[in-house]
Amino acid sequence: MGRELQRQPDNSHHRLRFAVLGPVRAWRDGEAVSVGSPQQRALLAALLLRGGQTATAQELVDALWGEEPPQRALAALRTYASRLRKALGAEALISESGGYAIRLGPDTELDVDVATAHAVEAEKAASGGDRRRARELYGAALACWDGETLASVPGPYAETQRTRLEEWRLSMLEHRLDLDLQLGSHAEAVSELTALTAAHPLRERLRELLMLALYRSGRQAEALAVYADTRRLLAEELGVDPRPELAELQRRILQADDELVRPPENSTPPGTATFVRPAQLPATVPDFTGRATFVAELSDQLVTAESRIMAVSAVAGIGGVGKTTLAVHVAHTARERFPDGQLYVDLQGAGPSPAEPEAVLGAFLRALGTPDSAIPEGVEERAALYRSLLAGRRILTLLDNARDAAQVRPLLPGTEGCAALITSRMRMVDLAGAHLVDLDVMSPEEAMALFTKIVGEERVGAEREAAMDVVAACGFLPLAIRIAAARLAARRTWTVSVLARKLADERRRLDELQAGDQAVKATFEVGYGQLEAEQARAFRLLGLADGPDISVHAAAAMLDRSPEETEDLLESLVDTSLLESAAPGRYRYHDLVRLYARACAERDEHPPSEREAALSRLLDFYLATGHGVFALSRPGDRTVAHLTAAERPGLAFDDRTAALDWLFTEADCLLACVEQAAGNGVLRRAADLLILAKDLADSGVHSLRYERAATAVCRAARAAGDAWAEGRARIMLTHVGTVTGRFDQADDNARRAMELTRSTGDPLAGGYAPNDRGIIALSRGRYAEGETYLERAIEVFRADGNRPSEASVLCNLSRTHLGLGRIDSAIRLAEQGVAIYADMGMTMRLANARYALAMALTGAGRTTEALDQLNQALALFRDSRQPMWEGATHLRMAEAHLAAQRPAQAAAHAERALALRVVGGEWRRGNVLVVLGRALDALGQTGRARACWQDALDVFESLDSPEAATVRKLLSPAVAA
Repeated sequence: MGRELQRQPDNSHHRLRFAVLGPVRAWRDGEAVSVGSPQQRALLAALLLRGGQTATAQELVDALWGEEPPQRALAALRTYASRLRKALGAEALISESGGYAIRLGPDTELDVDVATAHAVEAEKAASGGDRRRARELYGAALACWDGETLASVPGPYAETQRTRLEEWRLSMLEHRLDLDLQLGSHAEAVSELTALTAAHPLRERLRELLMLALYRSGRQAEALAVYADTRRLLAEELGVDPRPELAELQRRILQADDELVRPPENSTPPGTATFVRPAQLPATVPDFTGRATFVAELSDQLVTAESRIMAVSAVAGIGGVGKTTLAVHVAHTARERFPDGQLYVDLQGAGPSPAEPEAVLGAFLRALGTPDSAIPEGVEERAALYRSLLAGRRILTLLDNARDAAQVRPLLPGTEGCAALITSRMRMVDLAGAHLVDLDVMSPEEAMALFTKIVGEERVGAEREAAMDVVAACGFLPLAIRIAAARLAARRTWTVSVLARKLADERRRLDELQAGDQAVKATFEVGYGQLEAEQARAFRLLGLADGPDISVHAAAAMLDRSPEETEDLLESLVDTSLLESAAPGRYRYHDLVRLYARACAERDEHPPSEREAALSRLLDFYLATGHGVFALSRPGDRTVAHLTAAERPGLAFDDRTAALDWLFTEADCLLACVEQAAGNGVLRRAADLLILAKDLADSGVHSLRYERAATAVCRAARAAGDAWAEGRARIMLTHVGTVTGRFDQADDNARRAMELTRSTGDPLAGGYAPNDRGIIALSRGRYAEGETYLERAIEVFRADGNRPSEASVLCNLSRTHLGLGRIDSAIRLAEQGVAIYADMGMTMRLANARYALAMALTGAGRTTEALDQLNQALALFRDSRQPMWEGATHLRMAEAHLAAQRPAQAAAHAERALALRVVGGEWRRGNVLVVLGRALDALGQTGRARACWQDALDVFESLDSPEAATVRKLLSPAVAA
């Protein structure tokens, strides 16, 4: 796009850098150089953009002043040139042939040249099919701009160049956005394209890209509305129809053309993936033995994947029979038939908390290159996107350790060329179209071959009869054989006969080896029996915890040992294969080993009360550490004074970031502990731990898991007649309900909590419940009712001296006053909340207060101040890992921009709120769609606006929300007219 400047040797040894893609600026040896008045900058720009060519004095006068130059134009020109020569160096600007030219050395840089170089390389990369590299290079070229080109530079030449360079920038931007869509970043592109089409309404290529981005984001109605708006605008402004490409895209969207969701073919150079190619298969065991019939049978099924809608094989058998080993081995042998990748997941079907299909689909979509912001909520939506991504590809999916067919169905590919291998303890007779394989124990010959491979031919050959006794005692189960052989291989002083005699002692094994878990337990009895006393105790007690894994510190609490002693014990258990190292400092059981460990605890732990004591110590550890996290997150909050004090110390953290790191890392284990404690009747401490971990409910990521734990505590407390624990569990369920927009359910819980408080006198429930009911009434537009509840809540918190909770209510009262039209008092109340939180150093709560203050300021028309508050709140929410509140803040920013008559910015922020996809449930998504529709309507995009409102109406009607009436008015013909 630019021309290379003529270069000559640089004798000045100075490095010069120039910028014209923004304000005209210059740097000499890294230091900014003053380039003078607007006319002087215009002269510098004119010389720089001539690529080193000499410009005559008259050409420069015309460039700076056009047809009406001042009387002393030539004198002024000479003055400007002299000043630039002094600033830049005599060698940089020279006079020749009655004119001037820039002479730059090889170390001199002009931003136009940099952008040109990036653009040229981007075009080459795109032509060669390397889309990712091309996108990066176009992005680098666009990054050279720093605002308006030739900003504040006068003159006709500058105006012409400004137009030319802006057109070049837009063209590159269209290329980069096109590449974004080809690479699957359609959800992220919608926000940028919405703003660009508002700024350049007649640029049809941008409209075309926006239609495609919306369609690929599942927003077909909006995509079609963009076309309708474009056709109307072109007719009104130019009297023309949309270009054929735009009309063709509309036709294909109406026909739901599958090709629109696929990236272009041959879009990458040879050997480069057109998408992320997952390779998730676990390593196959090097000593895989036997199973030739099963390997052939399964391999034959996978071969048929090329000609079938999907090839599904389900391998069933008792625990330890080698289902996973067989499936992984077959998958590896078939990899070449599935060149687009292999997916793997352990569905944890035999454990207490099987993997949720929604979570598994999220992980698969990420593995296939889908960004988080483009992953929808809900099993059905994720499964549909998953199947779309697999369409036209050949991918093998290994679903290991499935619970049942219901868990598996959403995870199956639905297109020709893909295949799924499933392992489960259950025979999946209800999985339509699946090829079922029942895997039995090994034959004696196969069992001996496996044992020999692990132990060694020399040792086994000398005692073949004893070796046969060993594998027979293992029930010919592969997992049991591996454990026995590994123990023997690790003990060079043992003979095979020694191991055979140990296994012959039936007191060390379960009597029945024929079926079910007992066969699995029998295989582990050999390993367990070899443990020293401390190892065995650790093995038994740690298996009692329900979490997916356990940290060293949590394990130390359960065992009542130091972290150092505990880590040594756990590492020794890893060596025995009875425990796995999940990550540095974290350990986990295979689900079947966990069952065996619990059986050992029930049988061997004396006194039996030690089992309950170990779980109590774990709960205490989480309580104590939770106290510390809560105190760092909410300094000065009196809530902790009303919670059960832990009897043992927990972890201490230096700062809030480390505390939150711990909380979010331990989320699944902590919530599993709460649920387990509820099942064991330890209700009050479980309820208090929920309160300490309430940030997990706000995050959006752990909200569902948090709700499940709170529900378990609530039900157990109600069954036990513990009104105190039930009241606290209900206030946490209320909080989850308000976060997710399920207000009727939340109100029921809050009402019940208030009733329980009358008998218990619990100060926490007594304050939280009316505060939550006030929030619910506020959200439903019942402002006077909400004010009554909130005034009651603030009395309780003030009586308790709980200033942070008082500040929370003040912010909620601010929003209530705003709804009642009391703008001044709304601002005053929110400012009081900000002051309290700021004084106490409460980061996230301060963000909530700034959020409330911004709403009041927006209501007062003080949008600049409101946006300042919202920008500060947004940064704090990001730091606190609260994506739900990030989305809510973008919504309020959209409202502020809309109030300030800036609909393009409003639409961009509303799109960002939608892109986060954790804005807080369907109700809040509906609110975002309403605001987005208002912004689009103000931009003249009425068709797309109405599509948003219709979507919002569907949401509100499904929830029976009062907002539906407002949306109906927006959609009424009178409003449309």
